[in-house]
Amino acid sequence: MQLPLNHTLASIPPSGIRRFFEIVAEQSDVISLSIGEPDFDTPWNVRESAIAALENGETHYSGNRGTSELRMEIANYFARRFGVRFDWKEEILVGNGASEIFDLVVRAVLNPGDEVILFAPSYVMYAPLIQLAGGTPVFVRKISEIQRKISQKTKALVLSYPSNPTGETFSKVDLKKIAKIVAKNNLFVISDEIYAELSYEVPHTAFASLPKMKERTATISGFSKAWAMTGFRLGYLLAPAELTAAANKIHQYSALCANSLSQAAAVEALRSCDSEVAKMREEYRLRRDFCVRELNRMGLKVGKPAGAFYLFPNVRKKTGMSGEEFALKLLKKEKVAVVPGNAFGEEHAFREGGGFSDFVRISYATNLKELEEALERMERFVQKS
Repeated sequence: MQLPLNHTLASIPPSGIRRFFEIVAEQSDVISLSIGEPDFDTPWNVRESAIAALENGETHYSGNRGTSELRMEIANYFARRFGVRFDWKEEILVGNGASEIFDLVVRAVLNPGDEVILFAPSYVMYAPLIQLAGGTPVFVRKISEIQRKISQKTKALVLSYPSNPTGETFSKVDLKKIAKIVAKNNLFVISDEIYAELSYEVPHTAFASLPKMKERTATISGFSKAWAMTGFRLGYLLAPAELTAAANKIHQYSALCANSLSQAAAVEALRSCDSEVAKMREEYRLRRDFCVRELNRMGLKVGKPAGAFYLFPNVRKKTGMSGEEFALKLLKKEKVAVVPGNAFGEEHAFREGGGFSDFVRISYATNLKELEEALERMERFVQKS
């Protein structure tokens, strides 16, 4: 019998990142520059808070929206760091990672046929989750392209900054330009700002902090990146009360609530880890500078990203290889793993004039010693190609 699978799901390719990770997993002695995961341990006091919560028997369901304590801390954090005030009771929802929060938002906002504008290259989850919610992703490369891609079906715009996979970000001037387009066309904004604390030279500006943008913005963030808490699987939404209520309705049926121990740990992270985050950010900045210098020296030209912990060089110009060919051969010959650029938009963006098959994504979220060894191997590979 042919299983009655969802037609939309059948048309969506598997994650290009996960497909490559499966190839990497079959290899031994690999230095991986492919994973978007901090190599730092979660700060000890955060882990200690999770242990204390476990020992105190805090192992039950929390409220659907998250614990009151954590939502209050998130509200305090956003007011303190980004100058935006949210009602912790009505405008904040805690979920199981930023990915779940994005899924909740697009399902709560979109109706079948609605179009959503995204910047390409984009993180792998955005377009598939928009499609599964009945929407249609429409790609742009620059702010100047947004207006001409807007149609009567356009409902929302997705922002993600600093970006995965490029590390690029938007300046406050850029965001003001986007805000004018948003207001003119009555769009809703879904702003993924999980790398906000990993902005280097220029402080992060929250889109919701701009005049009249808070009421038309869903801000998504979480604890995985800046606090090195990937395994805690905790994200959150800050949005108008009507949207958080709608997203929570889905959350109630699909997940019920976020992990209670993770929420206890996140409270401690927000209260007392500013200095730890600053130390990690500075270490990433040093790694960024080293990697940019070495890649450019070997002929893989790349600019200096403004945030996150990724580089997105064009490898075809130097080697003549596609990103996928480069990644597979580099893995086989030198035991270094990077991610082919087509994982971040080739299938979706190509028909929009994008396509990133000439690129690879390199993560510098690993220690400097391994980065040095990996880039030595990469240079040897490039010189032989």
